[in-house]
Amino acid sequence: MLETIRHYDRKTFTSDVMAGIIVGIVALPLAIAFGIASGVTPEKGIITAIVAGLAVSLLGGSKVQIGGPTGAFIIIVYGIIQQYGVEGLGIATFMAGAFLILFGVLRLGTIIKYIPYPIVVGFTSGIAVTIFTTQIKDLFGLTIDNVPSDFIEKWGVYLTHFGTIDPWSAAVGVLSVALIVITPRFSKKIPGSLIAIIVMTVAVLLLKNFAGVESVETIGDRFAISNELPDAQVPNITWQTIKSLVAPAMTIAVLGAIESLLSATVADGVTGDHHDSNTELVAQGVANLASPLFGGIPATGAIARTMTNINNGGRTPIAGIIHAAVLLLIFLFLMPLAQYIPMACLAGVLVVVSYGMCGWRSFVALMKNPKSDVTVLLITFFLTIIFDLTVAIEVGLIIACLLFMKRMSESTDVKVILDEIDPNDDLDIQAGNLKHLTIPEGVEVYEINGPYFFGAGNRFEEIMATMGERPKIRIIRMRKVPFVDSTGIHNLTNLCLMSSKEGIRVVLSGVTPKVRATLEKAGFNELIGEDCICDHINIALAKARELLGVKE
Repeated sequence: MLETIRHYDRKTFTSDVMAGIIVGIVALPLAIAFGIASGVTPEKGIITAIVAGLAVSLLGGSKVQIGGPTGAFIIIVYGIIQQYGVEGLGIATFMAGAFLILFGVLRLGTIIKYIPYPIVVGFTSGIAVTIFTTQIKDLFGLTIDNVPSDFIEKWGVYLTHFGTIDPWSAAVGVLSVALIVITPRFSKKIPGSLIAIIVMTVAVLLLKNFAGVESVETIGDRFAISNELPDAQVPNITWQTIKSLVAPAMTIAVLGAIESLLSATVADGVTGDHHDSNTELVAQGVANLASPLFGGIPATGAIARTMTNINNGGRTPIAGIIHAAVLLLIFLFLMPLAQYIPMACLAGVLVVVSYGMCGWRSFVALMKNPKSDVTVLLITFFLTIIFDLTVAIEVGLIIACLLFMKRMSESTDVKVILDEIDPNDDLDIQAGNLKHLTIPEGVEVYEINGPYFFGAGNRFEEIMATMGERPKIRIIRMRKVPFVDSTGIHNLTNLCLMSSKEGIRVVLSGVTPKVRATLEKAGFNELIGEDCICDHINIALAKARELLGVKE
């Protein structure tokens, strides 16, 4: 925001105002739909878009990011409300905001962007399927007293009650989807969701007043609409509620971080700009701290609204501030009209949103990837739709970490050299005119190629156990070891202690300054002797000959 003010001009302001007005209009039906689908009143969806949108634009690390409620949060928010109530949701959102600020302060923004792609696609597709499932009742006007929360049970109830379909509601829902789909063909500025809501609301009013059709449920039939701004209230947070809500709060934080940074990255690709991921996380944290103070729900960067902002000329945070102001004016003066919007129409809006989220092309493409990626994708997807997003993210990340560790351990290999070393292939040899380096009798050279961490350490021990005769000197070449962890140090220490009992000396060769500093900090130089940690193989072989008492 501060960078924008320094070089701001009238032309940019005009462009930002137009973009902000359009984005505000686009955000209106989505905010209402996301609020209702999440299990709260429609005005709370708009309040979230106002408060979070303002905070993200004022404090964010992206010039064009638009913040607000998104479809990704629907399932997790609905689940939290069912289990902990609206007050529990407010506390979880507040905690998530604190987590996001902590992520930004600790500069974890760049790390979060590296969450495996199959996990992102898996839970995004799972969320899309779940959102679609939750809208079937309203889309077709089914008569169901209590819709179960379980995915499989929900579809069972739908199938048994499909005979209760209301033709008028179904017509409104299907026509809403059709209007949203075809609108881009003749209007690039006005969103299809807004056109569908206006047309269907007018149509339902005419049917009720002139045709006696009363079966189409509207927002006003289910909710009491208010346009009064709520007073700020700090959630009643206790240690007990913190402990019980840590998991859902962390899920909100991780999901919000992923979606906001993904949105900012996509925006960078279009505008050619570069966002500050850590500043963006702090802004998202502030937005999620502020939103529950006014009864709002979790918020993050919204890809669709951000792209709408860019496509309509928005280039600075001023556009996002204008978008929040437009929503505030609509809330104060036009909110009572929302009671006439048909529920089937909002269901149609969310059906289109879920289709846009599902990313089925990416899903199908990933199915052709290695089996490990397909496993992570499918597990995350099915856990999302059968259980919930918290479980899906936790299990998906654990599986991805295990696969990463397996691949890292496989990338490190250990080989044994018993006779000669070719100087032309080795960077740590002071070759001179040598054609080869001869390894003295009684000396074995082990080459570690790659990071020496827990996986590689275990593999090294396995190779050592398979060797036949015991040498007098073991030289371990570490010239291609970029780092060593505590497990690697532990394994090396055990090797030295066991070798010492067998009368075998250990010499390290090609130790980089970084690895040497790590070993010295752990006291390894005291274990084998400072002169047994060598910079290159020539010195290591010379040390071996000295220990053996043989001439070069």
